[in-house]
Amino acid sequence: MELAHSLLLNEDALAQITEAKRPVFIFEWLRFLDKVLVAANKVDVKEKQKKLVEQLTGLISSAPGPPTRKLLAKNLATLYSIGDTFTVFQTLDKCNDIIKSKDDTPAYLPTKLAAVACVGAFYEKMGRMLGSSFPDTINNLLKALKSAESQGRGEILLSLQKVLSGLGGAAASCHRDIYKNARSLLTDRSMAVRCAVAGKEICQAISKQMRAVGKEDGGEISRFRALQKAVVNDISGENKAGAGDVSASQHVMVCALKELGSLVQSLSATASPLIQEPSVGLLETVTSVLLHPSMAARLAAAWCLRCVAVALPYQLTPLLDRCAERINNLKSSPEAVSGYSFAMAALLGGVHQCPLGIPHTKGKLVVSIAEDLLRTAAQNSRLSLQRTQAGWLLLGALMTLGPSLVRYHLPKMLLLWRNVFPRSQKELEAEKARGDSFTWQVTLEGRAGALCAMRSFVAHCPELLTEDVIRRLMTPIECAMTMMSHVPAIIKVHGAHLKASAAMVRLRLYDILALLPPKTYEGSFNALLRELVAEFTLTDNSANTTTSLLRSLCHYDDSVLMGSWLQETDHKSIEDQLQPNSASGSGALEHDPSSIYLRVPVGEAIPGPLPLGVSVIDASVALFGVVFPHVSFKHRLQMLDHFAECIKQAKGVRQQAVQLNIFTAVLSALKGLAENKSTLGPEEVRKSALALVMGALDNPNPILRCAAGEALGRMAQVVGEATFIARMAQTSFDKLKSARDVVSRTGHSLALGCLHRYVGGIGSGQHLKTSVSILLALAQDGSSHEVQTWALHSLALIVDSSGPMYRGYVEPTLSLVLTLLLTVPPSHTEVHQCLGRCLGALITTVGPELQGNGATISTIRSSCLVGCAIMQDHSDSLVQAAAISCLQQLHMFAPRHVNLSSLVPCLCVHLCSSHLLLRRAAVACLRQLAQREAAEVCEYAMSLAKRAGDSKDSTAINLNITETGLEGVLFGMLDRETDRKLCSDIHDTLGHMLSSLAVEKLSHWLKLCKDVLAATTDVGGAVVFEVQKDEEDSEKKDEMDDDTMFTGLGEDDKSKPSVAPRWVTRVFAADCLCRIILLCENADKTHFDLAAARSAQAKNVKGDLLVLHLSDLIRMAFMAATDHSNQLRMAGLQALEDIIKKFASVPEPEFPGHVILEQYQANVGAALRPAFSPDTPSDITAKACQVCSTWIGSGVVSDLNDLRRVHNLLVSSLDKVQAGKGSSSQLYSESATTMEKLAVLKAWAEVYVVAMKIKKEAESKPAKPVRSGDDDEDEEDLGTDVLPPDSLITLVQPELPSLSRLWLAMLRDYALLTLPAEFSSQLPPDGMRFFPTIDTARLHYRSSWAPVLHAVALWLNSTGFGAGVGQEEVSSAPSKPPGLPQGGSSTIKTFEESVKDRMHLMLGVSIEFLCFPRPEEPIEHVMSCLRALCTLLETPCAKTHIADDQLLAVELLNVLHRLLLTRDPPAVQLQVTAVVQETIRAAHDHLQRQKTAKGKEEDGEKDSQASLGEGGDTGELVPGKSLVFAAMELLVFILVRHLPQLNTRVKESPSHVPLRPQRLPEESARLVANAVSILAELPSLCSPAGSMTILPTVLFLITGVLKETAVKTPDNSVPVPVAAALQSIKTIFTSPIARLESVQTQWTSLVRSSLASVLEYSQPDESRPDMDEVSMLTAITLFLLSASSELVGVTVLQKGCMDHFRNALNSSDPWVQARCYQLLLSVFQHSSRALSTPYIHALAPLMVEKLKAVERSRPGTAAELQAVQEGIRVLENLVGMGEEQNRVQLLALLVPTLVSYLLDENSISSAPQVSKGLHEFALQNLMRIGPLYPAAFKIVIGAAPELKTRLESAIRANQASSKAKAAARQAQPAVQAAPTIKLKTSFF
Repeated sequence: MELAHSLLLNEDALAQITEAKRPVFIFEWLRFLDKVLVAANKVDVKEKQKKLVEQLTGLISSAPGPPTRKLLAKNLATLYSIGDTFTVFQTLDKCNDIIKSKDDTPAYLPTKLAAVACVGAFYEKMGRMLGSSFPDTINNLLKALKSAESQGRGEILLSLQKVLSGLGGAAASCHRDIYKNARSLLTDRSMAVRCAVAGKEICQAISKQMRAVGKEDGGEISRFRALQKAVVNDISGENKAGAGDVSASQHVMVCALKELGSLVQSLSATASPLIQEPSVGLLETVTSVLLHPSMAARLAAAWCLRCVAVALPYQLTPLLDRCAERINNLKSSPEAVSGYSFAMAALLGGVHQCPLGIPHTKGKLVVSIAEDLLRTAAQNSRLSLQRTQAGWLLLGALMTLGPSLVRYHLPKMLLLWRNVFPRSQKELEAEKARGDSFTWQVTLEGRAGALCAMRSFVAHCPELLTEDVIRRLMTPIECAMTMMSHVPAIIKVHGAHLKASAAMVRLRLYDILALLPPKTYEGSFNALLRELVAEFTLTDNSANTTTSLLRSLCHYDDSVLMGSWLQETDHKSIEDQLQPNSASGSGALEHDPSSIYLRVPVGEAIPGPLPLGVSVIDASVALFGVVFPHVSFKHRLQMLDHFAECIKQAKGVRQQAVQLNIFTAVLSALKGLAENKSTLGPEEVRKSALALVMGALDNPNPILRCAAGEALGRMAQVVGEATFIARMAQTSFDKLKSARDVVSRTGHSLALGCLHRYVGGIGSGQHLKTSVSILLALAQDGSSHEVQTWALHSLALIVDSSGPMYRGYVEPTLSLVLTLLLTVPPSHTEVHQCLGRCLGALITTVGPELQGNGATISTIRSSCLVGCAIMQDHSDSLVQAAAISCLQQLHMFAPRHVNLSSLVPCLCVHLCSSHLLLRRAAVACLRQLAQREAAEVCEYAMSLAKRAGDSKDSTAINLNITETGLEGVLFGMLDRETDRKLCSDIHDTLGHMLSSLAVEKLSHWLKLCKDVLAATTDVGGAVVFEVQKDEEDSEKKDEMDDDTMFTGLGEDDKSKPSVAPRWVTRVFAADCLCRIILLCENADKTHFDLAAARSAQAKNVKGDLLVLHLSDLIRMAFMAATDHSNQLRMAGLQALEDIIKKFASVPEPEFPGHVILEQYQANVGAALRPAFSPDTPSDITAKACQVCSTWIGSGVVSDLNDLRRVHNLLVSSLDKVQAGKGSSSQLYSESATTMEKLAVLKAWAEVYVVAMKIKKEAESKPAKPVRSGDDDEDEEDLGTDVLPPDSLITLVQPELPSLSRLWLAMLRDYALLTLPAEFSSQLPPDGMRFFPTIDTARLHYRSSWAPVLHAVALWLNSTGFGAGVGQEEVSSAPSKPPGLPQGGSSTIKTFEESVKDRMHLMLGVSIEFLCFPRPEEPIEHVMSCLRALCTLLETPCAKTHIADDQLLAVELLNVLHRLLLTRDPPAVQLQVTAVVQETIRAAHDHLQRQKTAKGKEEDGEKDSQASLGEGGDTGELVPGKSLVFAAMELLVFILVRHLPQLNTRVKESPSHVPLRPQRLPEESARLVANAVSILAELPSLCSPAGSMTILPTVLFLITGVLKETAVKTPDNSVPVPVAAALQSIKTIFTSPIARLESVQTQWTSLVRSSLASVLEYSQPDESRPDMDEVSMLTAITLFLLSASSELVGVTVLQKGCMDHFRNALNSSDPWVQARCYQLLLSVFQHSSRALSTPYIHALAPLMVEKLKAVERSRPGTAAELQAVQEGIRVLENLVGMGEEQNRVQLLALLVPTLVSYLLDENSISSAPQVSKGLHEFALQNLMRIGPLYPAAFKIVIGAAPELKTRLESAIRANQASSKAKAAARQAQPAVQAAPTIKLKTSFF
């Protein structure tokens, strides 16, 4: 292929390749030339022009195929327009000669067509330059037109079109001739020619400069007005015309009402001003149609009301009430009963689309009206029918409200159903004899209605279908089945007009049976099947009615064969009606009024039930499919044979109808078998089925052939035996080899495809080769395009289903596809579509291999690309769409080889296509590209827009890409497109672009969102503006209306009226805003730091950071939150909440102590206020409460008065809650009111939690004189000693009494709701306030209980469990909480009881939740719950309660352990340890109380308390009952989770690699520390025996933690876990157990072995180079000090300890030395001399030696100086400890050492600072020691004169220098000060 890429055709290369590949080579060269000519240098082109013209004109006569001739003509024309035009007339003449040629053979045809194409291209490109020759050319073409065949006719017409457009007005003289010739071809038999003529006609119209005026809708408002007028005029006009024209007027009326409904529904809440506009009176107008004499109009009006209610849910309840009232008032009007019941049913059917629902009482209202109608039906024969129908319709509609509401009416419903049908066989017989035709009609309608209501019940309340209920439903159903057999006799007696009612009963019966499990009615199978088969074989039906289900049962992919691809267009409803066997367009509400309340099928705007005759057959076919799998083989055989007989008996059209119905039933049955995984049956059943199917494979009707192929595949699937499949395949092979007729060749080729499709590559592998070879041969049959289409379609199915097994056939198939693409005329679009399918399937088969670089793969890849290029140039949109999806596949497997620079612009052009499928394909492809290469895609799109802008050619494609780029176009499409798949792909594409580009191009994306959100549709204004005009007289009004249609057209007639973005698009934009904020947060924290952002901006112009756009963000959120559209308001509030959360703590650099959000207080307040107005829906108010609490709790606003604005909104809501009313309690369901109340309580709870947190922080801080500005909570220092942080609590305080009561009531409700079903009997008798909708209530509680639990815990904590506050809650005050009355009892509980109740409630709710938090529960809930437990357990009451009931505490710990297993975040684990800590403390306090009590009883007895505590006398801890055991389990889990090395099993495993101890992350370190601290407290909960059981484990863990976490830190700080471990060692060894005789021996061995472990762990070891010796030494010291008695005289341990101290003293690290001196001092000073003496003897000499050596190497750093100072301190203390007689000896060690540190007066001035420090330290010490031991000091000084002189000179120098004095004065206090190294926690 690369050889083809040259300016001149490479003729040598062409000669070398095979004949078959030459057309591809030539095509590839022409493609290259097409790109290169435009860009090439003109001089080069002119040089080679002559040769090029020769080569190109030579190709004309080489019989090129359609794509080649198109390119050839284009290239020749381009060449002449760029190069010289000398020879153009020669070439033109040459072409004209070819056209004139008399050669009519098919072989010469391509040459002729190529010449025609060239002529067209020349004129189109050069137009008037060729002016003089045009009359000849045109005449020549017209002459040829007369004798040409269809392909020629099409091509000539296209060419003429180009000639005309190129010449423009110059060709006017020829217009008439062309027109005359073309007109006759409008009826040409070839579709392609007819299309070409039509195109020609348009062209002509343009060239005559006729202007067509197009109608554009100027936004929805004008449409709305027009429809409104249609309905009004109809009503008024109708009154004048009398009843004669009812049927004529009703059609306009029905259309207008349906349109109006759809329009209002799409406008959603933005339609509110239109509906409320009094001068329009929309609802009155529509409601008045409910009394129209025509049923269709009444139903359309009801439907329109349903749309209004779904768009504006606040209208739902008032409309229902109004209809109910009218029904009751107008009971005696048949139209009113019918119309208003339709409206009520429609409204009830819309409830499921309104999340807020309707009040529960409306259900009762409907039932009572329906009952009343049914009861009074018999009273007045004029109304019997309407009342019966209306009653059942309402009950059917009631069922759509779902189980929670229907449950209460079920007993009544079951009774009504039972009473409609006779009770017994006898009654059935008796009623046959009674009645006249009218009573029978009413009876049948009533029974149909009852069955319909039953069906609605089964469909909408599956949860209520218990076995018992099904059994009770079956009684009337079985009765209905029996009755069916009597009906024909009744019709004979009473007349044929009962047939419709009887059919309706059958329809309802089939419908409900299809929904019930077949097992329930298997007894009636025989009778039922007889009915069903008679129904669809048209036994008793003289009409040839066919089912509408066949298409849907055939495979979607086969649509190309049935021509139903047309479904996928924007005008689907029209196309569908043109299809054969289509019931489309015949759907209408009046065919089945029950559809008014059923759910509308996906993708349809309005229900369109089919005429009764069709519906019954459809239902029978569907039910047949359900029942067939459950029928015996014998019956199956009988039915199949019967089918064959029926087809044989029928003739002509009837035979077609019967056959269609039977096939649909058989397909339905086979589908049922496959779904049930059952088999077809034994040989004879298969034979019969096969005969039936094979017979239809050569039926002339293509739909039947499709169905037969599908049935064959399905049979192979359910039989699943290789021999059976082989037999089927062989039959088709034989048939295809012999048959010559189109019908059987198409049918059997499809059969092969279907076989492969249903049994897959593996099942049909052995037939693959034969199938492929046969289909490849058929695909080349140029004589019949139908055969080619079916063969290629089957081939695509085989490629798809064979997967990798097809790899061997890829090359031959691909070369065939290419050949056909180059030769099949473009007018045969179906062939091209199937070629596209094949190509796509082949690409998938080769798959990722396409990335390779081998020769074969390169060839395959380039063939695929050429194929795509040919299809992209095809005129048919479907073929173009196929090309795009092939390129998309290629891009998936080999992205490098798909050229985006040409693909993206092509896709952008298609976005404006008028073909839905093409737009879909383009967006789907963009979606995939944007996922990987969003930036490139956007750049190419922009460059296309620039090219279109720059090109002088005015015919450039009209692109709507502006500076907003492709993203802007996609946002614009969201407003226009209605196709769900397309919109979803656009959302995804924009989402991918946003994710990759939004952070880099922040301003651009924010502007996009802002433009969409800012474009407000001021609907109200538009209406008012038109209403004023209405007052002028009507003629003028009509003119005006047409003008207002075009307002907004502007000067430029091309521009469309700009419709402001729809609410759906704006909601999407608001969601994008939230995503942008999130993306920025994940990208870089600078986005939320104003100071950093400003400095970044100053440095880098491009720096685009979110915080700089804050005002825009707030503005967008504000616009959305205050819009008309409810969905947009929700999205706006969500965005506002996100903004507050993310920016709350961003400081304002210019005003320290303030945050940037402060300046937006007014905006936030204004955005929230409308959400609290009385008419706001509950869900918005609930969301706004959430935002309020976020805002108040964010700490942005510190000024009380500013906070009050938002706070007052919450106060007003709380007042409403207390009054027992939600803002909308009358409009929406109780569950909506509950949602609003709970949101208010939750918001208050969140505010209270924050307020208490601030208060606590303020109390724990010392009152600072000056505030630091870093804490955003205290912005302003009030200067006084009032704590401003307290201010928030002052706002909550006044509401607390009522809040606490409501919160507790809410928790009680929540607790009841979480009870399992089996406890429902324990619910209080008068129930909760919203018992009816308990399921939905559960959800609202689930989202709000956690903050409330935390708030209640804080309140109980702060009020000592509500002491003194709790009394009023018991009296059932009128201000009822949204919960329970107190069981009606008026007894006042004691304080203890109320504490107990509250504890049970709080613990119950917490434990229930923590046992099994759902994965989707937010982590905040878990945290709130744990914090609440912690707060609760801090109170003495709670501590007592939980300690009294040990099993409760154990359960709590077990639940927490389980929580740790499932929830990872460190915050959760830390909070868990806090709860455990509190629980252990509670138990500890309890034990102390018991000990004190027992101690008082038997004072004096030493071991009386031995048995108290866990473990008793035996020391056994029982799992499940022991709190200590539960705590150990949990703590060990935490420790091993963070320090796996502690687990001995890990160490022993063969794969274990010893880990070096590492520094734990901060949170893990805190966790481990907490766990260790709690561990140390456990022994104190045990009896002595018990503590001996756990201590070995506890000590093992603590020493283990010490070993693993004692790692040196850069700043020598002690890691938190180490500090905890050291503290724990001290806690345990100083505990009272040590003094008990009973456990002395065990205790001693424990102490010794623990110390031994620590000594072992602290051995220097190359695997632990960074071990923290100081911490280990501290631990050793702790052992020596805390447990001296157990360790005295144990030489092994003593030696180990001494070695460690010795090593530390010799350490090179001065910090280690200093700490070692400090620790030694504490050992030396120990009260037990037995312990300290050996250490003094062993280590003091070494110390003295070390300190003496300092004289030679003076300290160089502060740390070294400090080490020396610490050492001297030890020596001084030793001097003090020595007895008087040894004092001189000891001083003789100390004093000379100190004197040796002094400097002489000459060197002191030049000495370094540290050295001077040592000098001063020594001097001060000497001056202090002298007076302390005067006698000994004198002796020592006297003994060595040089000491004396050094000391004296130093003192003199000191006195002389006054500076030195000052320094000495300052240094004085520092000497007595405590040692400068201090641990955070002092362990001694």
